[in-house]
Amino acid sequence: MVLTYRVLLTGVGGFVGSHLARQLLAEGHDVTGLISPSTDRWRIRDIESRLSIVESDLEDVAEVEDLIQATRPEICIHLAWRGWSGRAASETNFTSLSGSLELLRLIQKTNCERFVAAGTCFEYDLEHEQLAETTPLNPHDVYGACKKALFEIAQEFSNLTGLRVLTPRLFYSYGPYEDERRLVPSTMLRLLKGETAELTPGLQVRDYLHVEDAASAIWSAATSRIDGAVNIALGEPTTVAEIAEIIGDLLGRPDLILLGARDCPENEPMRILADASLLRRKIGWAPKYSLRDGLAHTLAWWEAWAGQS
Repeated sequence: MVLTYRVLLTGVGGFVGSHLARQLLAEGHDVTGLISPSTDRWRIRDIESRLSIVESDLEDVAEVEDLIQATRPEICIHLAWRGWSGRAASETNFTSLSGSLELLRLIQKTNCERFVAAGTCFEYDLEHEQLAETTPLNPHDVYGACKKALFEIAQEFSNLTGLRVLTPRLFYSYGPYEDERRLVPSTMLRLLKGETAELTPGLQVRDYLHVEDAASAIWSAATSRIDGAVNIALGEPTTVAEIAEIIGDLLGRPDLILLGARDCPENEPMRILADASLLRRKIGWAPKYSLRDGLAHTLAWWEAWAGQS
């Protein structure tokens, strides 16, 4: 017997959220998506008619409370967040934290079984060789600090109320519908146009996971008995140079990959690698895509998208 759930999903129009929505719909779950009125719905156009969409910002506490009371979700997956990592801190991170805490409070009042709030690898002390859930937290920007604050407050709130709380800490994701400015799509699109991709030397070590695998990992963790934090990552190191070279090879244009044409940004961490053993061994999740297969799948999607635009 396959269990189905009433799921409230914030950030349904985002990169990861749109893919998670597709998976949940495919499995027969009842999905209510909360989306900001300012969000472009291009990522969910193909599934929009099958979702219950509510337009609201988390800051509208009364409207969000009405939504939660009306839908009575069994699982709330909170992916919505404004603000990002970087030295130039954005005040929107504070707004996102405030809205997240209100959502946590409102969810608990409805006896929801599970609150799942996305975290980030940038909560960790990135000086460590490999980042496990037990690695000390030591963010170096406001984004990471706000995510850390949400995690710690949610844990204490869980201890106080009994609400089961999970923080899936996302590392690096790529795949269809990604922001075109990011490494994988920008490199693919330039090569598809016959243009050069001018990159750093590419020595940065990263942990990249196909977005469909990221979505399935979040859902596997959400429906597991694991509470606290869990890394959402492949757990395998790769470099920016290796990713670029695979893309060049897949397109038959390695000559257009210009490694070292740009300097590495100042203060960029050179190594961000997850320990994914909790996700794989205790939760039992396994990825669908290897890095090369995932990049090939992504390239096929971007080729089709470029052909339509």
